[in-house]
Amino acid sequence: MSAGTVDGAAGGGGAQVGVVLVSHSGPVAESVATMAIGLAGGATTPVAAAGGTPDGGLGTSAELITKAARTVDRGAGVAILVDLGSAVLTVKALVAEGDELPAGSRLVDAPFVEGAVAAVVTAAAGADLAAVVAAAEEAYGYRKE
Repeated sequence: MSAGTVDGAAGGGGAQVGVVLVSHSGPVAESVATMAIGLAGGATTPVAAAGGTPDGGLGTSAELITKAARTVDRGAGVAILVDLGSAVLTVKALVAEGDELPAGSRLVDAPFVEGAVAAVVTAAAGADLAAVVAAAEEAYGYRKE
């Protein structure tokens, strides 16, 4: 599965926070991206899915994550949300290296689906990276009872 911007998600001109969704599954990453954009009213926030391995298998790929982050970089930072395990470790390693991801790329500690929706909605409103990260992280507090 290749990393790419979800249809309809390419942003317009000007600095805007981009969002990358990293899952062990390409279809999961793509579906969450599509849902987040839809729930944000078809927002023009740049969102990219980086799911699975380059050959379409399950896993994570530094190459796909890096490509996705570069695709959504509009100069205001990139919020990277991950699903679990090796996705977290891969993004942490990329952030630590400091030269693979666009400047201002941040790993966001948030639930994958709820955090993605919050991040995309907040970015679509024109918020800065700190506000996008905060909104996604607040998703941990969403109660379902």
